[in-house]
Amino acid sequence: MLTVGSKIPAFSIVDSDKQPVSNETIAGKRTLILFFPAAFTGVCTQELCSVRDDMANYNGMNVQVIGVSTDTLFTLAKFKQEQGLSFTLASDYNKEMCAAFGSQYDTFVFGMKGTARRSAFLIDEDGIVRYAEVKESAGDIPDFEAIKSAISQLPVGA
Repeated sequence: MLTVGSKIPAFSIVDSDKQPVSNETIAGKRTLILFFPAAFTGVCTQELCSVRDDMANYNGMNVQVIGVSTDTLFTLAKFKQEQGLSFTLASDYNKEMCAAFGSQYDTFVFGMKGTARRSAFLIDEDGIVRYAEVKESAGDIPDFEAIKSAISQLPVGA
C-alpha cells in the first residue's frame, strides 16, 4: 500500500467518458482517488452518492474526485448516469492501478480475483500522497472527515 509521503506510481486508465486518466492528467491538481469494489452495489452506491452530495465542499477546497473500480468503462458510465455523479469514474479493468496502489483484494466475493479494495488516497499537485486509507472490509467507508482535515492542511493557494 502507498503511504503518506510516497510518490504515486505511474498509471494510465480510461474514464467513463472514454478519456485518459493518468499521472499526466492529474499533475498539478489536488486529487482524491477513491477505489471501490463494484458499481451498483449497496455500499459503493452509498459511498459515491455521499461524495456526490458533498461535491460543493470538494470543489471549494479545489479537489477533483476520481472514483476507480475494475468495472468496465461502460458499466461505470451507466452507474454514473443513474446515480447523477458529477465526478470522474475510471475503469482499471486490467487491475494494474489497483495493484500499483496496493488497493486490491486477492479474492473478493464469489471468487472474484483482483477487485479494487475500498480505499482513499489524497494526492497533492506534485503527485505525493497526503492521505492514505485502505479498508480491510468492503463494508467500511473511508473516513471522509479525516480526508477533509488532510485537505485543509494542504498549502493555501495550491
